[in-house]
Amino acid sequence: MFRKFTNACVTLVQKLMPDPFLFCIILSFVAIILAIPLTGQGFLAIMRHWGNGFWGLLPFSMQMALVLVLGNAMATSPPVSRFLKFLASIPKTPAGAIVAVTIVGYTASWINWGFGLVVGALYAREIAKTGKRVDYRLLIASAYIGFLSWHGGFSGSVPLQIAMPVAAGGVVANTGGAVAQAIPISDTIFAPFNLVIVFALFILMPFVNAKMHPKDEDVILISPELLKEEEVVEKKAVTPAEKLEQSRVVSMITGILGLIFLALHFQRTGIRGLDLNAVNFIFLMVGILLHGTPIRYVRAIGKGIKGAGGVLLQFPFYAGIAGIMGGVTAVAAGGTGLSLAVVISKAFANAASPASWPLLSFLSCWVVNFFIPSGGGQWAVQGPIIMPAGAELGVSPAVTAMTYAWADSWGNMITPFWALPALGVAGLGARDIMGYCVVALLTSGVVLWTVMLLLGQGLLLP
Repeated sequence: MFRKFTNACVTLVQKLMPDPFLFCIILSFVAIILAIPLTGQGFLAIMRHWGNGFWGLLPFSMQMALVLVLGNAMATSPPVSRFLKFLASIPKTPAGAIVAVTIVGYTASWINWGFGLVVGALYAREIAKTGKRVDYRLLIASAYIGFLSWHGGFSGSVPLQIAMPVAAGGVVANTGGAVAQAIPISDTIFAPFNLVIVFALFILMPFVNAKMHPKDEDVILISPELLKEEEVVEKKAVTPAEKLEQSRVVSMITGILGLIFLALHFQRTGIRGLDLNAVNFIFLMVGILLHGTPIRYVRAIGKGIKGAGGVLLQFPFYAGIAGIMGGVTAVAAGGTGLSLAVVISKAFANAASPASWPLLSFLSCWVVNFFIPSGGGQWAVQGPIIMPAGAELGVSPAVTAMTYAWADSWGNMITPFWALPALGVAGLGARDIMGYCVVALLTSGVVLWTVMLLLGQGLLLP
């Protein structure tokens, strides 16, 4: 029964879901159509918001492209490749392989989301190369489904931001003044209700993913094209330039200098310093060391760049959608003075009571997440609305912040935005995995909705 339901979801998504680029184009059209009547802004005003927002994710786009390229380059180094092969040999059955990939992706994402996005997919690809009859699409989907844990973990952007001193990081502005003092991570990441969600999904999702594995005759294996390894024969260095390119000393000095900086960085910042820039710096320096010579690393980067096209093409369009969602035209110019994201958030807030607020806040954030899948970008638009609304209802700011965090993670299961790095590593398209992600959305939703309802009743709180 469950397998039939999974097959139906997979078939439906494969038939209806367009390429991720077309998906974000369609989302742009929907945002434009909704914004005009709901915000009272004219078409030209909406176009200005769209165009002004278009390049708002440029730094983030570069970071995400580097996560994919640098992570892939590090993984293809001989030492890491051998280690991944060893790990890939441990699972003996298709179900065991799916469980192992889910746990690795989930745990890595809980530690750091940038790390988790790439590591899970790389491990899944290595398992696929072992010759086990494991469905390749489900392997990669399982790695991505592990991303569910990120916003409830150590790199969750919202719990980390509101834990900062109020004078830093725009905390007051991003919470509409609802947070007057720092909220420690003991009230968010390590709160009982958050740990219940984290551990419940840790148990549930590997089981669900294993149950989704198709019958043997329906299994799709890794493409032979992805198994081909390009052999590079290094010629003997003759010229001074060639000797530098093949110098292990140059790579070693560069990598050691990088590691010295990392030691100083984490001595000063602790675990909080493990942001996306730090992850990329680790990937870069460790990759240089592991490849041995500069020219080998250059070749590895060249191979990895091929998978970054989706990130570079689509992220500007998502930034444009964020511009529409957050764009405001003054009342004097014919608008309502409210952005589309604010209109949606206020509609849910006005219908809420203290008991229903955790669930309704969760749902409002999930709806907005369709259009602004970037956690930090969405928080800047929606945080100043939901945080004061929750405070007015007498709900703890920590609870409201974490309803947002889990809505953001849950929304990632239905939009291909965050799947792009994993898909780039895997050589797959979004429609290959999103059917499985729909099943993960529904099953994980049982846990998340239940916890939100219990929070509304004052349960699971310290």
